[in-house]
Amino acid sequence: MSRQSGSTVARLCVTNAKGGTGKTTVAVNVAGALNERGRDVLFVDLDPQGNATEALGLVESYDAQPPTLFDVLTSADQRSSIADLIVDHDEMDVVPSNIDMLQVEHELTIADLVARVQHDDSIDIDPKTLSDLSLNVTPDSVSGAHALDVLDEALAVVEDDYDYVVIDSPPFYGKLTDTGIYASQNILVPALTEASSERAIELLIDQMAALEGQTGITVNTLGVVANRVEKTNEDETMLSWLGEVFEEFPIWEVRKRVALQRAFTAGSSIFQYEESVDMESVFLDVATELDRQFGLLDEEVPA
Repeated sequence: MSRQSGSTVARLCVTNAKGGTGKTTVAVNVAGALNERGRDVLFVDLDPQGNATEALGLVESYDAQPPTLFDVLTSADQRSSIADLIVDHDEMDVVPSNIDMLQVEHELTIADLVARVQHDDSIDIDPKTLSDLSLNVTPDSVSGAHALDVLDEALAVVEDDYDYVVIDSPPFYGKLTDTGIYASQNILVPALTEASSERAIELLIDQMAALEGQTGITVNTLGVVANRVEKTNEDETMLSWLGEVFEEFPIWEVRKRVALQRAFTAGSSIFQYEESVDMESVFLDVATELDRQFGLLDEEVPA
């Protein structure tokens, strides 16, 4: 797999709509592993709850005044403001989430509806009527057949300074998650090795098919991170099931470790946490495979 067409950096979205999969922990540690390999990483916290923002010690950014990521995604004239939102972290640069993001799903839904009525003559609805229900969306700010390209446009402003953009998606399906997947067109899937994950994976596959159908993109699966794996019969059964469903893709096993949560609470990945964690090698394997898939493996990794 080559780098995403139209983008000079490798983009990926860590996504699974099932809550409690450790999605953000996986995203932060994959970003940390890429940094450990000498890659420059931009981490985008697309989750309105701001779990990654808090975990990386950026609580003040979550409560910051506008403009925020909400404005970047919902106002056409604010896309370039993303550059002003980037915050330094020891391991990566971060576009933090913000409390205003709790309203972004509504705005993106209105924008996507405006796009549909403007491009479908069979729908007899005045787009101005729809935009009146929004804070920032106007008919002239939506030009395409859909409005899922807002993050893609924003990232184009800042991504040239990075090797990777890692997007931590919300733990639900909707327009916000779709914007993250559309912007990356590459997904890394965290999954728990428990029976309830089966339905979540099935929904994920359906959602990717629906997004591809709406936008004409192809969503590439980079691999699956089986998270919080323990030595039980259920875990073994689910690992087998994941191997069948994702037989063409790499699957990494992250064992359940208290130190992973401690590093998360301390505001870093496990690579900068004071306590050594044996799962470092797994996340480094993920980073190495990402380098391979994005055509970066042969590029020199700084010592």
